Amino acid sequence: MADLKSRPLPASIDETLDLLEGADYVADRSLATVLFLSLRMQRPLFLEGEAGVGKTEIAKVLAKALDRPLIRLQCYEGLDVSSAVYEWNYAAQMIEIRMDEASGDTDRKKLEKNVFSEKYLIRRPVLEALSGKPGKAPVFLIDELDRTDEAFEAFLLEILSDFQVTIPELGTIKTEEPPLVVITTNRTREIHDALKRRCLYHWVDYPDAARELEIIRRKVPQANQRLSAQIVGFIQKLRELELFKVPGVAETIDWASALTELDKVALDPETVSDTIGVLLKYQDDIARISEGEGARILDEVKADMKAAE
Repeated sequence: MADLKSRPLPASIDETLDLLEGADYVADRSLATVLFLSLRMQRPLFLEGEAGVGKTEIAKVLAKALDRPLIRLQCYEGLDVSSAVYEWNYAAQMIEIRMDEASGDTDRKKLEKNVFSEKYLIRRPVLEALSGKPGKAPVFLIDELDRTDEAFEAFLLEILSDFQVTIPELGTIKTEEPPLVVITTNRTREIHDALKRRCLYHWVDYPDAARELEIIRRKVPQANQRLSAQIVGFIQKLRELELFKVPGVAETIDWASALTELDKVALDPETVSDTIGVLLKYQDDIARISEGEGARILDEVKADMKAAE
Protein backbone atom coordinates (compact mmCIF):
# COMPACT_ATOMS: atom_id res chain seq x y z
CA MET A 1 0.00 0.00 0.00
CA ALA A 2 1.17 3.51 -0.77
CA ASP A 3 2.35 5.83 1.98
CA LEU A 4 -0.97 7.42 2.86
CA LYS A 5 0.70 10.26 4.73
CA SER A 6 1.97 11.52 1.36
CA ARG A 7 -1.64 12.40 0.48
CA PRO A 8 -2.56 15.14 2.98
CA LEU A 9 -6.09 16.41 3.39
CA PRO A 10 -6.91 19.48 1.29
CA ALA A 11 -6.03 22.78 2.98
CA SER A 12 -8.74 24.88 1.31
CA ILE A 13 -12.03 24.71 -0.54
CA ASP A 14 -10.22 25.26 -3.84
CA GLU A 15 -7.88 22.36 -3.09
CA THR A 16 -10.94 20.23 -2.30
CA LEU A 17 -12.44 21.12 -5.68
CA ASP A 18 -9.15 20.24 -7.34
CA LEU A 19 -9.06 16.96 -5.42
CA LEU A 20 -12.50 15.98 -6.69
CA GLU A 21 -11.84 17.11 -10.25
CA GLY A 22 -8.55 15.23 -10.25
CA ALA A 23 -10.58 12.07 -9.68
CA ASP A 24 -13.08 13.09 -12.42
CA TYR A 25 -15.87 14.06 -10.04
CA VAL A 26 -17.54 17.26 -11.24
CA ALA A 27 -18.66 19.02 -8.05
CA ASP A 28 -20.09 22.44 -7.31
CA ARG A 29 -18.52 24.74 -4.73
CA SER A 30 -21.16 24.12 -2.07
CA LEU A 31 -20.33 20.39 -2.01
CA ALA A 32 -16.60 21.11 -1.95
CA THR A 33 -17.13 23.49 0.98
CA VAL A 34 -19.04 21.03 3.17
CA LEU A 35 -16.60 18.23 2.27
CA PHE A 36 -13.64 20.43 3.20
CA LEU A 37 -15.26 21.30 6.55
CA SER A 38 -16.10 17.66 7.21
CA LEU A 39 -12.46 16.66 6.71
CA ARG A 40 -11.07 19.54 8.77
CA MET A 41 -13.53 19.17 11.64
CA GLN A 42 -13.45 15.35 11.62
CA ARG A 43 -17.22 15.24 11.39
CA PRO A 44 -19.23 12.70 9.39
CA LEU A 45 -20.65 13.98 6.11
CA PHE A 46 -24.37 13.26 5.74
CA LEU A 47 -25.41 13.23 2.06
CA GLU A 48 -29.08 13.16 1.15
CA GLY A 49 -30.66 13.13 -2.29
CA GLU A 50 -32.44 11.10 -4.93
CA ALA A 51 -31.00 7.78 -6.02
CA GLY A 52 -28.42 8.07 -8.78
CA VAL A 53 -27.20 11.63 -8.17
CA GLY A 54 -23.67 10.57 -7.17
CA LYS A 55 -23.74 10.38 -3.36
CA THR A 56 -21.95 7.04 -3.09
CA GLU A 57 -19.46 8.12 -5.74
CA ILE A 58 -18.28 10.96 -3.49
CA ALA A 59 -16.94 8.46 -0.94
CA LYS A 60 -15.30 6.38 -3.66
CA VAL A 61 -13.66 9.44 -5.18
CA LEU A 62 -12.47 10.64 -1.78
CA ALA A 63 -10.81 7.30 -1.06
CA LYS A 64 -9.19 7.25 -4.49
CA ALA A 65 -7.99 10.85 -4.33
CA LEU A 66 -6.52 10.49 -0.84
CA ASP A 67 -5.18 6.99 -1.55
CA ARG A 68 -7.01 5.54 1.43
CA PRO A 69 -8.91 2.27 1.75
CA LEU A 70 -12.67 2.44 1.27
CA ILE A 71 -14.74 0.46 3.74
CA ARG A 72 -18.39 0.21 2.74
CA LEU A 73 -21.30 -0.74 4.96
CA GLN A 74 -24.23 -1.38 2.63
CA CYS A 75 -27.35 -0.93 4.72
CA TYR A 76 -30.50 -3.02 4.36
CA GLU A 77 -33.59 -3.90 6.36
CA GLY A 78 -32.68 -6.21 9.23
CA LEU A 79 -29.00 -5.21 9.39
CA ASP A 80 -27.69 -6.09 12.85
CA VAL A 81 -24.52 -5.87 14.92
CA SER A 82 -23.19 -9.27 13.84
CA SER A 83 -23.34 -8.24 10.18
CA ALA A 84 -22.20 -4.65 10.62
CA VAL A 85 -19.73 -4.65 13.51
CA TYR A 86 -18.37 -8.03 14.53
CA GLU A 87 -19.16 -11.63 15.30
CA TRP A 88 -17.29 -14.55 16.78
CA ASN A 89 -16.01 -17.48 14.74
CA TYR A 90 -18.12 -20.00 16.62
CA ALA A 91 -16.94 -23.05 14.67
CA ALA A 92 -13.27 -22.29 15.41
CA GLN A 93 -14.11 -21.55 19.04
CA MET A 94 -15.78 -24.96 19.44
CA ILE A 95 -12.77 -26.71 17.93
CA GLU A 96 -10.49 -24.83 20.35
CA ILE A 97 -12.64 -25.84 23.33
CA ARG A 98 -12.72 -29.51 22.30
CA MET A 99 -8.97 -29.58 21.72
CA ASP A 100 -8.34 -28.08 25.17
CA GLU A 101 -10.73 -30.56 26.77
CA ALA A 102 -9.06 -33.44 24.94
CA SER A 103 -5.69 -32.35 26.30
CA GLY A 104 -7.10 -32.29 29.83
CA ASP A 105 -7.17 -28.51 30.15
CA THR A 106 -10.52 -27.73 31.77
CA ASP A 107 -9.73 -24.41 33.42
CA ARG A 108 -12.90 -22.51 32.59
CA LYS A 109 -11.42 -19.03 32.92
CA LYS A 110 -8.47 -19.95 30.73
CA LEU A 111 -10.78 -21.50 28.12
CA GLU A 112 -12.95 -18.38 28.06
CA LYS A 113 -9.92 -16.13 27.68
CA ASN A 114 -8.61 -18.24 24.81
CA VAL A 115 -11.80 -18.42 22.78
CA PHE A 116 -12.83 -14.79 23.28
CA SER A 117 -9.66 -13.32 21.86
CA GLU A 118 -8.75 -11.36 18.72
CA LYS A 119 -7.86 -14.65 17.08
CA TYR A 120 -11.54 -15.62 16.82
CA LEU A 121 -12.98 -12.17 16.21
CA ILE A 122 -14.46 -11.61 12.75
CA ARG A 123 -14.29 -7.90 11.95
CA ARG A 124 -17.17 -6.46 10.00
CA PRO A 125 -17.15 -3.01 8.30
CA VAL A 126 -17.72 -0.88 11.43
CA LEU A 127 -14.90 -2.52 13.37
CA GLU A 128 -12.63 -2.42 10.31
CA ALA A 129 -13.28 1.30 9.97
CA LEU A 130 -12.11 1.85 13.54
CA SER A 131 -8.86 -0.02 12.95
CA GLY A 132 -7.06 2.72 11.00
CA LYS A 133 -3.70 4.03 12.17
CA PRO A 134 -2.75 7.72 12.43
CA GLY A 135 -2.48 9.16 8.94
CA LYS A 136 -4.02 6.01 7.47
CA ALA A 137 -7.64 6.22 8.57
CA PRO A 138 -9.97 4.76 5.92
CA VAL A 139 -12.95 6.35 4.23
CA PHE A 140 -15.98 4.73 5.86
CA LEU A 141 -19.09 4.74 3.65
CA ILE A 142 -22.39 4.02 5.40
CA ASP A 143 -24.53 3.63 2.31
CA GLU A 144 -28.33 4.03 2.21
CA LEU A 145 -28.78 4.37 5.96
CA ASP A 146 -32.52 4.91 5.47
CA ARG A 147 -32.89 1.22 4.58
CA THR A 148 -32.07 0.13 8.15
CA ASP A 149 -34.39 0.33 11.14
CA GLU A 150 -34.25 2.86 13.96
CA ALA A 151 -32.61 0.41 16.38
CA PHE A 152 -29.50 0.13 14.22
CA GLU A 153 -29.51 3.86 13.61
CA ALA A 154 -29.44 4.37 17.40
CA PHE A 155 -26.51 1.96 17.69
CA LEU A 156 -24.51 4.13 15.30
CA LEU A 157 -24.67 7.04 17.74
CA GLU A 158 -21.82 5.62 19.84
CA ILE A 159 -19.74 5.12 16.72
CA LEU A 160 -20.28 8.63 15.40
CA SER A 161 -19.96 10.33 18.79
CA ASP A 162 -16.82 8.71 20.17
CA PHE A 163 -15.60 6.51 17.30
CA GLN A 164 -15.54 3.50 19.53
CA VAL A 165 -17.44 0.25 19.88
CA THR A 166 -17.96 -1.94 22.94
CA ILE A 167 -17.51 -5.71 22.68
CA PRO A 168 -18.66 -7.28 25.97
CA GLU A 169 -16.04 -10.05 25.92
CA LEU A 170 -13.13 -7.74 25.01
CA GLY A 171 -14.11 -4.29 26.24
CA THR A 172 -14.20 -0.98 24.40
CA ILE A 173 -12.24 -0.63 21.16
CA LYS A 174 -11.44 2.97 20.27
CA THR A 175 -9.87 4.15 17.04
CA GLU A 176 -6.45 5.78 17.01
CA GLU A 177 -7.65 8.16 14.30
CA PRO A 178 -11.30 8.61 13.28
CA PRO A 179 -12.22 7.36 9.82
CA LEU A 180 -13.49 9.78 7.19
CA VAL A 181 -17.20 9.00 7.42
CA VAL A 182 -19.67 9.51 4.56
CA ILE A 183 -23.32 8.63 5.18
CA THR A 184 -25.82 8.49 2.33
CA THR A 185 -29.61 8.27 2.33
CA ASN A 186 -32.24 8.31 -0.40
CA ARG A 187 -34.77 9.74 2.07
CA THR A 188 -37.16 6.80 1.99
CA ARG A 189 -37.61 7.60 5.68
CA GLU A 190 -36.45 10.37 7.97
CA ILE A 191 -33.21 9.87 9.91
CA HIS A 192 -33.37 10.84 13.59
CA ASP A 193 -32.13 14.30 14.56
CA ALA A 194 -29.74 12.83 17.16
CA LEU A 195 -27.71 11.23 14.38
CA LYS A 196 -27.93 14.20 12.03
CA ARG A 197 -26.58 16.52 14.74
CA ARG A 198 -23.32 14.59 14.70
CA CYS A 199 -22.85 15.23 10.99
CA LEU A 200 -22.44 18.01 8.47
CA TYR A 201 -25.34 17.94 6.02
CA HIS A 202 -25.52 18.39 2.25
CA TRP A 203 -28.35 17.81 -0.21
CA VAL A 204 -26.97 16.37 -3.46
CA ASP A 205 -29.20 17.55 -6.28
CA TYR A 206 -29.32 16.68 -9.96
CA PRO A 207 -26.64 18.63 -11.86
CA ASP A 208 -27.48 21.52 -14.14
CA ALA A 209 -26.99 21.10 -17.89
CA ALA A 210 -23.44 22.50 -17.99
CA ARG A 211 -22.22 20.26 -15.19
CA GLU A 212 -23.96 17.19 -16.60
CA LEU A 213 -22.38 17.81 -19.99
CA GLU A 214 -18.98 18.00 -18.30
CA ILE A 215 -19.71 14.71 -16.53
CA ILE A 216 -20.35 13.00 -19.87
CA ARG A 217 -17.17 14.54 -21.30
CA ARG A 218 -15.15 13.03 -18.46
CA LYS A 219 -16.91 9.69 -18.08
CA VAL A 220 -17.65 8.97 -21.75
CA PRO A 221 -14.92 10.91 -23.58
CA GLN A 222 -15.53 9.04 -26.85
CA ALA A 223 -19.13 10.33 -27.08
CA ASN A 224 -19.93 12.66 -29.97
CA GLN A 225 -20.15 16.27 -28.78
CA ARG A 226 -23.48 17.01 -30.44
CA LEU A 227 -24.94 13.73 -29.20
CA SER A 228 -23.80 14.54 -25.66
CA ALA A 229 -25.54 17.92 -25.80
CA GLN A 230 -28.76 16.30 -27.03
CA ILE A 231 -28.57 13.65 -24.30
CA VAL A 232 -28.22 16.26 -21.59
CA GLY A 233 -30.98 18.43 -23.03
CA PHE A 234 -33.32 15.43 -23.27
CA ILE A 235 -32.64 14.23 -19.72
CA GLN A 236 -32.92 17.72 -18.24
CA LYS A 237 -36.42 18.03 -19.74
CA LEU A 238 -37.27 14.47 -18.74
CA ARG A 239 -36.64 15.38 -15.10
CA GLU A 240 -39.31 18.08 -15.34
CA LEU A 241 -41.98 15.42 -15.88
CA GLU A 242 -43.84 13.67 -13.08
CA LEU A 243 -42.32 10.23 -13.55
CA PHE A 244 -42.26 7.40 -11.05
CA LYS A 245 -38.44 7.58 -11.10
CA VAL A 246 -36.57 10.21 -13.07
CA PRO A 247 -33.13 9.24 -14.39
CA GLY A 248 -30.08 10.10 -12.32
CA VAL A 249 -26.54 10.89 -13.36
CA ALA A 250 -25.70 7.18 -13.46
CA GLU A 251 -28.38 6.69 -16.14
CA THR A 252 -27.06 9.69 -18.08
CA ILE A 253 -23.62 8.08 -18.23
CA ASP A 254 -25.11 4.70 -19.15
CA TRP A 255 -27.20 6.19 -21.97
CA ALA A 256 -24.25 8.11 -23.39
CA SER A 257 -22.17 4.91 -23.29
CA ALA A 258 -24.94 2.84 -24.90
CA LEU A 259 -25.55 5.31 -27.72
CA THR A 260 -21.81 5.53 -28.36
CA GLU A 261 -21.64 1.74 -28.58
CA LEU A 262 -24.39 1.95 -31.21
CA ASP A 263 -22.29 4.50 -33.15
CA LYS A 264 -24.99 7.16 -32.84
CA VAL A 265 -24.02 10.77 -33.52
CA ALA A 266 -27.44 12.29 -32.88
CA LEU A 267 -30.78 11.40 -31.29
CA ASP A 268 -33.87 10.49 -33.30
CA PRO A 269 -37.30 9.24 -32.12
CA GLU A 270 -36.58 5.63 -33.06
CA THR A 271 -33.28 5.59 -31.13
CA VAL A 272 -34.94 7.14 -28.08
CA SER A 273 -37.70 4.52 -28.17
CA ASP A 274 -35.28 1.62 -28.65
CA THR A 275 -32.93 2.63 -25.84
CA ILE A 276 -35.30 4.22 -23.32
CA GLY A 277 -34.89 1.21 -21.01
CA VAL A 278 -31.37 2.43 -20.26
CA LEU A 279 -32.86 5.62 -18.78
CA LEU A 280 -36.17 4.53 -17.25
CA LYS A 281 -36.79 1.45 -15.13
CA TYR A 282 -40.58 1.43 -14.73
CA GLN A 283 -42.98 0.34 -17.47
CA ASP A 284 -45.47 3.16 -16.90
CA ASP A 285 -42.70 5.72 -17.38
CA ILE A 286 -41.39 3.92 -20.48
CA ALA A 287 -44.88 3.69 -21.99
CA ARG A 288 -45.44 7.41 -21.47
CA ILE A 289 -42.22 8.37 -23.24
CA SER A 290 -42.70 5.81 -26.03
CA GLU A 291 -46.23 7.02 -26.79
CA GLY A 292 -45.18 10.39 -28.16
CA GLU A 293 -43.81 12.26 -25.15
CA GLY A 294 -40.26 11.32 -26.11
CA ALA A 295 -40.65 12.71 -29.65
CA ARG A 296 -42.08 15.96 -28.27
CA ILE A 297 -39.17 16.38 -25.86
CA LEU A 298 -36.67 15.63 -28.63
CA ASP A 299 -38.23 18.28 -30.86
CA GLU A 300 -37.90 20.82 -28.03
CA VAL A 301 -34.26 19.88 -27.48
CA LYS A 302 -33.41 20.30 -31.16
CA ALA A 303 -35.26 23.62 -31.29
CA ASP A 304 -33.38 24.88 -28.23
CA MET A 305 -30.03 23.84 -29.72
CA LYS A 306 -30.83 25.48 -33.06
CA ALA A 307 -31.82 28.70 -31.31
CA ALA A 308 -28.57 28.68 -29.34
CA GLU A 309 -26.40 28.29 -32.46
